[in-house]
Amino acid sequence: MTIRQTVAISNPNGFHMRPMAAFVETANRFPCGVTVTRPGKDPVNGKSMLGLLGLNAPQGTELVIEITGPRAAEALQALVLIFQRNFDEEPEATR
Repeated sequence: MTIRQTVAISNPNGFHMRPMAAFVETANRFPCGVTVTRPGKDPVNGKSMLGLLGLNAPQGTELVIEITGPRAAEALQALVLIFQRNFDEEPEATR
């Protein structure tokens, strides 16, 4: 089974190292294939930091997460949650 969902980057810092690390760590907890695609670019391995770095995804970018294999629905839910929680980053305080 293959399932996919599109997510939009809402974080002002884009999809950077800290959220990428959380994404890769979460993806590697599941025994399924994870690919991430940015329109106009080749799909990358969602379990690879180097692959995700190549996406260069600033705020406003839409990414398609595609999961194949066992526990796909559970994996997709966990990975989408990372984006919905804005990477668990606090907004910067106004000065």
